Amino acid sequence: MEEELTVDQLAAKVGMTVRNVRAYAGRGLVPPPRLVGRTGYYGQDHVARLTLVRELLDKGYTLAAVERMMGELPDGALALGVFEALVNPWTPSEPEELDEHQLADRAGVPHDPAVIERLVELGIAERLEDGRLRIPNPDLLRTGLEVIKLGVPMDAIFEMLPKLFEQADAVAKTYVELFRSTVWRDFTNAGMPADGWPEIQRTLEGIIPLAGQALVAAFREAMGREIEVVAYEELGLDPKTLPSTG
Repeated sequence: MEEELTVDQLAAKVGMTVRNVRAYAGRGLVPPPRLVGRTGYYGQDHVARLTLVRELLDKGYTLAAVERMMGELPDGALALGVFEALVNPWTPSEPEELDEHQLADRAGVPHDPAVIERLVELGIAERLEDGRLRIPNPDLLRTGLEVIKLGVPMDAIFEMLPKLFEQADAVAKTYVELFRSTVWRDFTNAGMPADGWPEIQRTLEGIIPLAGQALVAAFREAMGREIEVVAYEELGLDPKTLPSTG
């Protein structure tokens, strides 16, 4: 039989207070418990939905927004799976923690508090209470450090990053809108049938890596063209005489 929990056990399992669990239940975010006398018992469906509520609130969504989202999702573990595909579709490597001097050593440059502040402003690093730094996306930092080692000035990288983030956002919005205007619209027009949710989840999980592969392929081609154009402008060479960059 499915494990059943009292409200105290449920609250402990999902990392909430009993008061919050009851408040969210009162707003209809979880279904009623199974009653035995005056005691309510909760199952994995309640655990999944409350975990989903907590995750959404932790990510900065308002309670009103959470209510709207929860009203559109199926029950139970499937809801949590769809949420994970929506919010964490392409999980980067685990965040790292290090101090300022360790970061400078890794970059191969002298420690400079101004550089650290710039990294924090750009969101590449976050300050912890103990003064150390948390790197949410080590892959991004690692790539930047490799570019620095190639001889590109750090200031130039800092100037480029906001443009990179903006363009990445634009590409992401393009793919999300593609999903929203096709697969998701067909699903909602069909009344969001319960047996259609697994396919929605599979599509979300598949479109992210495929989008990444398409982006890399398009970028390689665009980079090759751009190098040829710059070579022509800077050196006065005919791009057709250059070795292929493809």
